[in-house]
Amino acid sequence: MPPSKLRDVIKSRQGSIITVAGPMVRYSKLPFRILCGFYDVDIIYTPMILAREFVRNEVARYSDFTTNDQDRCVIVQVGVNNVEDFMKFVDMIHPFVQGIGINCGCPIPLQVREGIGAALMSEPNLVSNLIKTAKSKYGDKIFIDTKIRIHKDLNDTIEFVKKVQDAGTDMITIHGRTKTTRSSVPVNLDAIKLLRPYIKVPVIANGDCFTLEDCNKIVEYTKVDGVMSARGILANPALFKGYNKTPWGAVEMFMDLTTSYGLPFKISQHHVSQFLENMEISKKIVKQLNDCKNMIEMIDLMDDYFVVKRSNEENFATAIEPQFRNLQKDEFVKKPLYV
Repeated sequence: MPPSKLRDVIKSRQGSIITVAGPMVRYSKLPFRILCGFYDVDIIYTPMILAREFVRNEVARYSDFTTNDQDRCVIVQVGVNNVEDFMKFVDMIHPFVQGIGINCGCPIPLQVREGIGAALMSEPNLVSNLIKTAKSKYGDKIFIDTKIRIHKDLNDTIEFVKKVQDAGTDMITIHGRTKTTRSSVPVNLDAIKLLRPYIKVPVIANGDCFTLEDCNKIVEYTKVDGVMSARGILANPALFKGYNKTPWGAVEMFMDLTTSYGLPFKISQHHVSQFLENMEISKKIVKQLNDCKNMIEMIDLMDDYFVVKRSNEENFATAIEPQFRNLQKDEFVKKPLYV
């Protein structure tokens, strides 16, 4: 799917909400991205990929990025601190994705010390140069999203978004926290609302979206074009479809995808654990799942407790509630005893 298709998706959402699954270290891999697409998420990010490693190391390329025909409307997020690495990265990857996202928001100290992520919020001229250089070579053949955080002085953020917009970014995603604000502190929707009138390209709000109700409230208050969820969609990939907890069909679909396309076991285990916790399955089962040492153990455990349909079975990935196998459901649904 070329970038024009991503633009078509954005255009088709005028008057509604663009939904975005945000980049998550380790967890925005191919099986999870396809799962989000199954629940009609409009745009889906990869984890951040370090440009310098990607362009220099073949092993890093294969471990950081895989794709197939089911992987749609994908923006690859890049961590970069210079034009040379960025252009080599764009040259290599742009035929395989629909968009490229410049990470100006990651607050991890190691990345910031390398001049990557949130460090770029102090380098508006560099970010503008990244965008201008890529656009001068590829024009509309590439789609660029600039993902930012806010400054303590929002006047600095206003100047930043003006510069990257003038440089040619196609979209701006705003995480309504500074690089030092903890995720436990509520996202600053007032800041996003203030910034919105200065931006003419589509704007995505990021932060504290855990339900469809959250999504609607964020758009109504800030007047943005769309909403990105990361922690929320990690626990419930169907949240933008209006499910307040993970539907059982998501578990069946993910188990099929991860065994078909492959993930490191610990990552697959974490995904399933997140889904079950969100479904309010008791800690007894979740603990046993987290104690599994390999995929075979996890599959056997799931089959012991639940009816897990395979892709060749009728009604695969359609169930809302889990079906317990030869057990009393009440025994394994979370109770105050387990809290």
